Amino acid sequence: MQSHSPTTPFGRRSLTLAHVASQMVATERPPEKIVHKWKIFHAICTARPRLGVSERALSVLNALLTFHPETALTGEDDLIVFPSNHQLARRAHGMPASTLRRHLAVLVDAGLIVRRDSPNGKRYARKDDAGEIELAFGFDLSPLVVRSEEFEILAADIEAEARALKLVRERITLCRRDIAKMIATGIEEAVPTRRGGQGPADWQVVHAAFRAIVDQIPRTATRQELEPIADELSQLADDVLNLLETHIKSKNPSANESHSERHIQNSNPDALIDLEPVFREGRAAGAEPKPQPSRVGEGAYPLGMVLSACPDIVDYAKGGVSNWRDFLATAAVVRSMLGISPSAWEEAQTVLGETQAAVVVACILQRGTAINSAGGYLRGLTRKAEVGEFSLGPILMAQINSRRRDKQRA
Repeated sequence: MQSHSPTTPFGRRSLTLAHVASQMVATERPPEKIVHKWKIFHAICTARPRLGVSERALSVLNALLTFHPETALTGEDDLIVFPSNHQLARRAHGMPASTLRRHLAVLVDAGLIVRRDSPNGKRYARKDDAGEIELAFGFDLSPLVVRSEEFEILAADIEAEARALKLVRERITLCRRDIAKMIATGIEEAVPTRRGGQGPADWQVVHAAFRAIVDQIPRTATRQELEPIADELSQLADDVLNLLETHIKSKNPSANESHSERHIQNSNPDALIDLEPVFREGRAAGAEPKPQPSRVGEGAYPLGMVLSACPDIVDYAKGGVSNWRDFLATAAVVRSMLGISPSAWEEAQTVLGETQAAVVVACILQRGTAINSAGGYLRGLTRKAEVGEFSLGPILMAQINSRRRDKQRA
């Protein structure tokens, strides 16, 4: 007597046209086709976002595949597995029965497996006199064989898109590093930015254009969103490099004396243009002797914690920030770029200490446009430190927590 292959699910589960379509696909597998079950499972895991299944649903599919004794899935074999919920839950790492049923339904709806329910809803196999399986009720893995090329194509597309996204992110990172360090070099070496009446007024304008582009970068973005930003950064990097190269070509190599004089003049970061006007009362008070305030304990916070809270300062380091000496040198460059006057910087170093003042500058840089006047902000913190109302720890922790929240939202 010929057996009947069940079409509808047992109990209250409804039948949809999508289920019928999956059953049609399962019957179309070529007899000669052979696929490696773990390779196709890997392709499905990669293509998961396109298939609309969760990671836990795939863990159930992985458990179902372990009940098929062969590694190869062919078009000739009976691909129905019939584990009980208890057995399946154990191989799914102890997944609760209710959760197991929900994820099995997801796999069925996605067309990855087909239900072959028995008259009473139990999963079992009926064997003939020779001990061979004559009829089985459970989950049919045939769609994995029929749709194997589809899964591989989807996986290849996702991997290619991921590679392209990684490349554009790397391009943005390299451009950001190059631009930041070239701007720092331009400021230190007093490279002119305006030639023949054209170009930006000073390096602050270049830096503002750089930050305007960087601020457009979303926390989470697609390749299509990042490519125009990468193009803008690449163009800006070319423009800044052109400024440096033009300056090098315009110099007279034989004028060693003037070259040495210029180098000595710009070796001091305080010799750069003062973009923050010094308060008159500050100048008057500077002439009067003041008692030496108690400094905040220098080196109280590890460098790793500071860089975790303020990672943007690394973009301005010539050779990276591996120790406090690199950090202090980079902070001196950033101080000039932010427009903090030499007097405000010297006062902050006197009150806070050299290391703590540098950390505050890194925090100001990290907050970006949230601080309108970097010099005024630093002076305000210095005043608070003088009367014992300033603590650097809460500022660093606030920066770290803010970055952690941004990552969680992303």
